[in-house]
Amino acid sequence: MPELVDLEPMVFEPRKTGSDPLTAIQEEILALKKERNAVILVHNYQIEAIQQIGDYVGDSLGLSYRAAEADADVIVFCGVHFMAETAKIVNPGKTVILPDMEAGCSLSDSCPGEKLAAYKEANPGLYVVAYINCSAEVKALSDVICTSGNAVKIVEKVPQDRDILFVPDQNLGQWVAKQTGRPMQLWPGSCYAHVLFTVRALEKVRMQFPEAPIVAHPECVESVRDMADEVCSTEKMVAFCQNNPADSFIVATETGMLHRLRRELPNKTFIAGPTDRCACNDCRFMKMNTIEKLRDCLRDLSPEIKMDEEVRKKAFDPIQRMLEWSR
Repeated sequence: MPELVDLEPMVFEPRKTGSDPLTAIQEEILALKKERNAVILVHNYQIEAIQQIGDYVGDSLGLSYRAAEADADVIVFCGVHFMAETAKIVNPGKTVILPDMEAGCSLSDSCPGEKLAAYKEANPGLYVVAYINCSAEVKALSDVICTSGNAVKIVEKVPQDRDILFVPDQNLGQWVAKQTGRPMQLWPGSCYAHVLFTVRALEKVRMQFPEAPIVAHPECVESVRDMADEVCSTEKMVAFCQNNPADSFIVATETGMLHRLRRELPNKTFIAGPTDRCACNDCRFMKMNTIEKLRDCLRDLSPEIKMDEEVRKKAFDPIQRMLEWSR
């Protein structure tokens, strides 16, 4: 087991009243957005400067709805590759661009489409529930998609006589199986960032903030989920912290989420969940999108998401099923 490094916790103190003024490059982006008739969709894990100018900031479920409903000519997706793919799947007539095409996902990479196809062929009859953190090819091989915010509801709607294969996140799948009582086969994938949270690192920071509840994402390992006061999606973290009387919270998810929490709940304090060796936990893929790359992709309308139309059509059905089941 690696040594636990002695680090000062990263604390997001209550915000002062008023919003921060926009920088010159942020103003340039907003002008380009108007010129291109674009909408900027931003995941909760993006940097604060990008969140500040997004038309919508949210989790994968909320972003999926916004992408499907977008009537702009261009969808700028500030997230990772599979998220921009999802926007193209649900709204194929739009130009979908991503600030950095290399912004991938270790969880998505853990379940290649060809491996899932081979597993399904060897195990016919499985009902595949795919966490949205997967490629278009995997979505096309699935029966229904879910997010961390609706996974329990989705699994509860799967016919009781079907054996479920949950891909690709084994930690989310394990949590959902416990919540629903449905046994499921779990694909052995995980989010590299969320599995870095450990009980001992969280216990150490909790000693400094004993009154602060711990709220954790279900992609965390079971031991971390068990010690948390609340396990939920990033979107539900906002409501939990808003409704809880505590003044401070320890948040075990990607650090970008704390920008949104601090912006929407300016009178509360948020402590970044630490790892054994770092006071915060940034996803290197999410942080590949920069404010400069956002400006450049709007200016150049590139890089653009392209995909095979047959794959897109097959991937659309399980996403549409998720959106219908989630209403």
